[in-house]
Amino acid sequence: MPFPGNPKRDHKKAGRAGDTGSSPRKPVKDTDKSTSWGPVAGWYQEHLQGEDTYHAQVITPNLARIVAAQTGLHILDIGCGEGFFTRLFNEQGADVVGADIAKELISIAQKKSPDIEYHCAAADSLDFADSGTFDVLTCVLALQNIERMDMVFKEAFRVLRPGGRFVFVINHPAFRIPKSSSWGWDSNTQTQYRRLDTYLSSSKEKIDMTPGKQTGKSYTYSFHRSLQDYVKALSNSNFSVTRLEEWISHRSSEKGPRAKAEDIARKEFPLFLCIEAVKKA
Repeated sequence: MPFPGNPKRDHKKAGRAGDTGSSPRKPVKDTDKSTSWGPVAGWYQEHLQGEDTYHAQVITPNLARIVAAQTGLHILDIGCGEGFFTRLFNEQGADVVGADIAKELISIAQKKSPDIEYHCAAADSLDFADSGTFDVLTCVLALQNIERMDMVFKEAFRVLRPGGRFVFVINHPAFRIPKSSSWGWDSNTQTQYRRLDTYLSSSKEKIDMTPGKQTGKSYTYSFHRSLQDYVKALSNSNFSVTRLEEWISHRSSEKGPRAKAEDIARKEFPLFLCIEAVKKA
């Protein structure tokens, strides 16, 4: 458990007025379940235990700096998965709530941090939360797996207070395009380069979550959008973009003829994009 909860701190519920716990959930449409990571919850939980992951070494320090969680800050972490970052914000003193569409992941999150309030809910239908409730809303590496992005932004606007911040992290849409981007090697110039076959066109790609298995396969979908798609959607939902950061890999290649070129490429082509947007008053 990378970021254990704080059982000594009284956690305030963030549901609708009069709630004493998680409110009843509306039935989730089957089309929404196709993007859930519930079927691979065990694998995902195990993956996050590593100390050399992008979650631990790249996203955590940068996200902690930007969100600046502290006592008195009310945070909603949507697409929270098994609660990796929800626990981080909780440990830093914030009053935090987590939500994810996958009941399997929410179950793991509740077991790891029973003092934190979690809801099984789609990011585009946060029915448990009153309007104008939260200071910060976060969404880490989940938005690219959600089809109705415009509805997510509208819900984010609804649940945030005026001036509240929406901070989300995605795979960099200019360099990590599902089934349309790859690494290449130019032997003449001894250069590692990034090949892009498409960029401006939006796409929906079926992703094999169990590539090593022949039976019992699990799939999800990933959605590519250009940078302008994200900015236009935020603007249409009455957000102002206040920050944009691009985060690179922390890793280095082992010694070899391509090591120098590979390390240069890692520093030139960012893995992740972080956007902060503020709800207009």
